Amino acid sequence: MQRTVKYRGLEIYIELVPTSEDMFDAWFRIEGPTHAPGVAAAGQRIKVHGGPFSSRWAYFVAEIAGQASIDVILGPGE
Repeated sequence: MQRTVKYRGLEIYIELVPTSEDMFDAWFRIEGPTHAPGVAAAGQRIKVHGGPFSSRWAYFVAEIAGQASIDVILGPGE
């Protein structure tokens, strides 16, 4: 199960991997037109720890983790 969310000009690709009935591990990766220097994980899948989660919760925590990562990469927004 996959979903894409746009945030601050970049895209967060979210992937859920089933672990048991109705439970999932959440993974995300960030892609965009530019890559900041020194960011080693751009374009690579990153696992959200603390799971497994229900599908709704997994999408939520992966989106928030992706947004937080983008905020670190780009700096504070306005």
